[in-house]
Amino acid sequence: MSRSLALGSLLLVLALFVWAGLVAGISFLEAPLKFTAPHITVPLGLGIGRIVFAVLNKAELLLATVAVASAVYLRVPARMGVALGLLAGILLLQTFWLLPALDVRALALLAGHPAPPNSLHTVYIGLEVVKLLALLLTGSWAHRWALQVARGPEVAARQAQPVA
Repeated sequence: MSRSLALGSLLLVLALFVWAGLVAGISFLEAPLKFTAPHITVPLGLGIGRIVFAVLNKAELLLATVAVASAVYLRVPARMGVALGLLAGILLLQTFWLLPALDVRALALLAGHPAPPNSLHTVYIGLEVVKLLALLLTGSWAHRWALQVARGPEVAARQAQPVA
């Protein structure tokens, strides 16, 4: 395997698994646990959450860009391309619709205006679950594919053949 293919494969796998780790750590650990800390009020938790999720979103956009650029350069199999498209779609939906809408709600609550109930948090959590599972699956595929390519094109082609 050439150095550039090895580097591209490494970047793809790292971007996917680091991204998965950030989503798991922040969305499923930090976000719910911060409200269990002593002396953390809802306004304080919302203020922290707004900052953390804004930074997480920027990190996700960077990691998604690295993953997609690496995949395009490597010409990964179609199923990885479809999975990356799904991941990019979820991230863009969160970036341009859900996070701004949730931010408006948080700002209203911080200003003392109770926001009417809606399902935005449920939708966001559902997309985070799908995104995390897709990241782990795509990262596993990318790792397995990179190992096959490292063994040589004939091994990758032979392993891609359906079993009779």
